[in-house]
Amino acid sequence: MNTLPSFERARVLVVGDVMLDRYWFGDVERISPEAPVPVLKVSRVEERPGGAANVARNIAALGAQCTLLSVVGADEAGACLERLLNEYSNLTALLHRDNSISTIVKLRAIARHQQLLRIDFETSPSHEVLHAKLADFHTQLPLADVVILSDYGKGGLMHIAEMIRSARAAGKPVLVDPKGDDYQRYSGATLLTPNRSEFREVAGSWKTEAELNAKAEKLRTELQLDALLVTRSEDGMSLYRANEVLHEPTQTREVFDVSGAGDTVIATLATMLASGADLRDAVRIANCAAGIVVGKLGTAVVSREEIIQDMGK
Repeated sequence: MNTLPSFERARVLVVGDVMLDRYWFGDVERISPEAPVPVLKVSRVEERPGGAANVARNIAALGAQCTLLSVVGADEAGACLERLLNEYSNLTALLHRDNSISTIVKLRAIARHQQLLRIDFETSPSHEVLHAKLADFHTQLPLADVVILSDYGKGGLMHIAEMIRSARAAGKPVLVDPKGDDYQRYSGATLLTPNRSEFREVAGSWKTEAELNAKAEKLRTELQLDALLVTRSEDGMSLYRANEVLHEPTQTREVFDVSGAGDTVIATLATMLASGADLRDAVRIANCAAGIVVGKLGTAVVSREEIIQDMGK
């Protein structure tokens, strides 16, 4: 593929755990007299959509149409997240408000591009709100070309097995970014995208490429997946399908921050597939997008123009 397909008509439905990423930037010039810890003097605060919300904004940044379905608390962080998502005209955020929880917040303290500390605030959503979200899923499903289920293990995808069955029955490809060690709940999905450490947690360690390939094919077969994509950091990414292994090596470049790279990968894959590309081309372009985004600080996005420019190098 020498040119990218047009993304404007692609429609992707994203369901999963959303969160607000907060960054406190500043300088450290002294150690606290109260404890042997650095004192960060905050000079700048940034807020960005995280989790499934970062997947959604990556899709929107590529120029595709995206609908995001998730749960937030009835609080300031939830309102902030909704405001950030509403900045994208091609992103529709259907966020259920749950009065019983707080919106998930990941707070990072950063000095001179080095992360000093991360503080997480999180609670699981209520069953009533999750049932309402499931009803919305069935309403939105016919309007989508591709479905992404972005699992961050925060409780927002309690009905993921039903979502996979419904989407496949409707003829919609289902891409899942997994979490934890129970992959049976993802059975029947079109594509799973674990990173190397996530895959190792489920399949066990390996010493050779042949052993890795065998473990990947075993997992793909057991879960009845059309394909399995293992992202492998500096070793690129490997796609496993029936009787086929495709490896995309990483391109040599400076790595600044790997947080959110998996979000960019699955967002790009879905956008490409929703635009009519085949899976081989989708993986190649997703690998390119991941290489671009790791050169940026924090959870970031990649534009279609950046990919085109990178492809021309």
